[in-house]
Amino acid sequence: IITGEGCSGGALGLAVADRVMMLEHAYYTVISPEGCASILWRDAARYADAAEALKITSKDLLELGIIDEEISEPLGGAHSDYNVVAENMKSSIVNALNELAKKSLEKLREERYAKFRAMGRFIED
Repeated sequence: IITGEGCSGGALGLAVADRVMMLEHAYYTVISPEGCASILWRDAARYADAAEALKITSKDLLELGIIDEEISEPLGGAHSDYNVVAENMKSSIVNALNELAKKSLEKLREERYAKFRAMGRFIED
């Protein structure tokens, strides 16, 4: 579960799993928006442009198939009510484990392989 800011190649490597979940206000990317803006435009102030281009939000990543589930947070974010976030996370984990337990190890390997092989593909209109 990605709970805050994951913005490095190391963060990406830690999410090689059968299910990757993410809190709705977390972000997950290979580089911080500020770092990306500094490299691309030599202007860290363009971090918003970089964030949009990087597609770092849970909604973007769910749509792209990078994560499998977005976990909702209370109004104001996860820090505003830890108990609600913990219950939401628990529910997501239990549901995922119940689903995964029904599959053979071979099926899990096949699905995981297909999922990660599909990342980074280009789709032309």
